[in-house]
Amino acid sequence: MHDIWNPWHGCVRCSEGCVNCYMYTMDRWRRADGANIYRTNNFDYPLRRLRGGEYRVKSGELIRVCMTSDFFLEEADPWRGEAWDIMYQRPDVKFFLLTKRPERVRETLPPDFGDGWENIFFNVTCENQRRADERIPLLLDLPFKHKGIMCAPFIGEISIEPYLADGQIKQVICGGENYDGARPLDFDWVKRLRAECVRHNVTFAFIETGTIFIKDGKTYRLPDKRLQSAMAHKSGMNFQGKPIAFRLRTPLGMPIPSEYLYQPQYDGKNCDRCGSRLICNGCSHCGACP
Repeated sequence: MHDIWNPWHGCVRCSEGCVNCYMYTMDRWRRADGANIYRTNNFDYPLRRLRGGEYRVKSGELIRVCMTSDFFLEEADPWRGEAWDIMYQRPDVKFFLLTKRPERVRETLPPDFGDGWENIFFNVTCENQRRADERIPLLLDLPFKHKGIMCAPFIGEISIEPYLADGQIKQVICGGENYDGARPLDFDWVKRLRAECVRHNVTFAFIETGTIFIKDGKTYRLPDKRLQSAMAHKSGMNFQGKPIAFRLRTPLGMPIPSEYLYQPQYDGKNCDRCGSRLICNGCSHCGACP
């Protein structure tokens, strides 16, 4: 899956889902401290161009923002305004924002945000029922045109059906936990969450089983993430609901015909068995797949 834009790195744990954070684990592997928060050298990535002058990030691509931090982290307040400005300059690109801090969002929005920008896809993390009931009402009350829910790490059974009724939620993603201390994911939780999404025609993506996976009362250990993804795909849980209509425009405000937008290509070695395919930007042909 590509593409990712991390304008800053490092985070502060704030809830149960942070206990075994993959960013902290991966930083520890490289002898770094995930609690060290800093602005990255990749800050202007969406504005970078190739030698021919065209943008590196193509019109119509979806960019996942702050995957090694939280876009609404308090420590990032000095940088966020500039990051918003970069997204404003690329109204032809979809930006996927994910947070565990929806209570901070309204006060950090740009002055001209209005009822939301067409190119922003705002999501909250809901790792268990407590956090779902805490964060989803805030999500529904915020001025975004496109909203979704990320149940990952999925560490407790969740019901969100009451929150799907008004049609604001466009997509739900779920996946198990990885790395040190991974907590189990029960397949029954996945099936029940999917059923709620299907009833409301909301796209549902089961992207990975996690390291500890329970199915039919049996516990399986799957340490390899590629296998986790393949098993999630094999489960048949992914469901394409009502498409999300991003009305992307050029920097001058002109609508962009669909034939001029980036079209994902799923021709990589693992694309046909990847749990993330439904929500993926396509293969980047990076050569990492064995």
